[in-house]
Amino acid sequence: MTASRPLPRLARPLAALTLLLCAAGARADAPAEPLEPAYPGTIVLKVDASDTARQIFRIRASIPAKAGKLTLLYPQWVPGNHGPSGPLNQLAGLKLSANGKPLEWRRDTVNVHAFHLEVPAGANSVEAEYQYLSPVEPNQGRTTITNDIVGVQWHAMALYPAGYRTRQITVQPNLTLPAGWQYGSALETAERRGDQVAFKPLDLETLVDSPLFAGRHFKRFDLDPGGRVPVHLNVVADTAEALDAKPEQIEAHRAMVRQAYKLFKSQHYAHYDFLLALSDEFGGIGREHHQSSENGVKPGYFTDWTKSEGVRELLPHEFAHSWNGKFRRPADQDVPDFNTPLQNSLLWVYEGQTQYWGYVLSARSGLIKAANVRDVFAASAARYDAVRGRDWRAVQDTTNDPIINGRRPQGWSNWQRSEDYYTEGALIWLDIDTRLRQLSGERRSLDDFAAAFFGVADGSAVAKHYRFDEVVKALEALQPYDWAGFLRAKLDGHGPGAPLDGLARAGWKLVYTDKPTDFLKEQEERGKSANFQYSLGFSLGHEGRVEALQWEGVGFRAGLSGNTTVLAVNGRAYKAELLRAAVTAAKGGAAPIELLVKKGGLYRTVALDYHEGLKYPRLERIEGTPDRLGAILQPLK
Repeated sequence: MTASRPLPRLARPLAALTLLLCAAGARADAPAEPLEPAYPGTIVLKVDASDTARQIFRIRASIPAKAGKLTLLYPQWVPGNHGPSGPLNQLAGLKLSANGKPLEWRRDTVNVHAFHLEVPAGANSVEAEYQYLSPVEPNQGRTTITNDIVGVQWHAMALYPAGYRTRQITVQPNLTLPAGWQYGSALETAERRGDQVAFKPLDLETLVDSPLFAGRHFKRFDLDPGGRVPVHLNVVADTAEALDAKPEQIEAHRAMVRQAYKLFKSQHYAHYDFLLALSDEFGGIGREHHQSSENGVKPGYFTDWTKSEGVRELLPHEFAHSWNGKFRRPADQDVPDFNTPLQNSLLWVYEGQTQYWGYVLSARSGLIKAANVRDVFAASAARYDAVRGRDWRAVQDTTNDPIINGRRPQGWSNWQRSEDYYTEGALIWLDIDTRLRQLSGERRSLDDFAAAFFGVADGSAVAKHYRFDEVVKALEALQPYDWAGFLRAKLDGHGPGAPLDGLARAGWKLVYTDKPTDFLKEQEERGKSANFQYSLGFSLGHEGRVEALQWEGVGFRAGLSGNTTVLAVNGRAYKAELLRAAVTAAKGGAAPIELLVKKGGLYRTVALDYHEGLKYPRLERIEGTPDRLGAILQPLK
């Protein structure tokens, strides 16, 4: 991902542009917005997704045009990714023509997502032919075609004319499926003939917000029978057996939908489609859309139900985004097209509060046991309480991380920080929820904020944007308090430690014991890792590889770093249980724990001077206080 800035697409005198932007209260360095009216004509987009053997999408587009200069853009800033993640490197074979004759194109040398061409006299359209090459190896990116599943993300398939708002460009999409496959999408089907599907025309912005999952093995579940608008769970899988969902499992998902409606008291879509892929080969994903969501997990979601509890927060999180992030959107993300940079200053609302509701809805619906959601809060609180990067980087600044880092691996994440606005943001919203309850004598809560802020204009799918002061105003309407000062202190402060006041006000405190909770132990085993974060200051992955090293922790001070593998513990071949036993045996003693480690071609012995035993986080009740967390996780009546 790059953070390159698109060139302005409409010429203006610089002084006039500066005056206009300043008069409107915008940043003087912001790019010019397109001023043209609705794009004349309809782009006909044809995507052939039938080449599953080679994992290639073949695309043809007929783009209305008139004689003269034309710039075609490939989407760079992908909604829901929060950064410039458009997969330009996977676009290939671009050929353009008009009136049956080839046209030469030239890529912009600064804005490489832009293609310039000259439309000849007498032409009324440009014909484009190209491919999207889905990754075939994990190091190339996320796999979107397998032998059994196809995921169509329209931003990866579309070229569009510069100079227009994407919501004013009409597209008529068409799709060729592998023989006999079924699909799910928020798109409206106009006609299906065999494996050829024509969808109803719509604007480009909504098209990009309406992905599609198709599969050889497909099943659709009604999650709101008899409801005001349809809600479906569309499931594709590697095998037919993976689709075998039991009635009580589907009922838990239906309960999640009902709880969301009781929370937000509105619906902002004509119908909602969960797209869920159960696969070892199709790329994992969790991405929000206004009327659908893309979700990809391992095949045992239904068939290994007791072990899939840890991933069942995904669907509630993405569903909550229909209200928070899609219907209500930060004002600084109201951009004219997919090549104008997004600004992420309010992601602590967009993602942080959604993370909170994902936990809460999981418990209220029974998708995850309430006790296990408490364990999730314990793990989150412990992780962020130990973030040393807080010393120099506030959580507000982490909202820039999708642009700065783009989820690339980090060598020192505990010091660098990453997208902490998600989970630390959830802890801030727990603080707000419990503070509202306490100040109002339990008469008001964040549930009331959700209904008031996200429940407006019930039935409307037109995005309603907000700013920081509107969030503050909505909180003050519920309960007078210095919410602006509170939020700025939490977002811009440096601790010490994570924002744990909400836990204490909820009636719980973070403690450490020498054994993990059953739920967290199961998550550790499922990830094939060994967690020594709060004792030795690192985790070990498969086969003893050092991961997530804490800055200035025990391992750090002993000289450990990434790209290191633990080979032996006190002279014996490494096993996780052997290191746990060594940490336990060293408690209260004086002798160090000796590790034989390998980094590159160098072998050496590292002495860990640690004698406090194993430490795993959990929550413990604070005697004599109300259990507000228990109340928060209870289903709404």
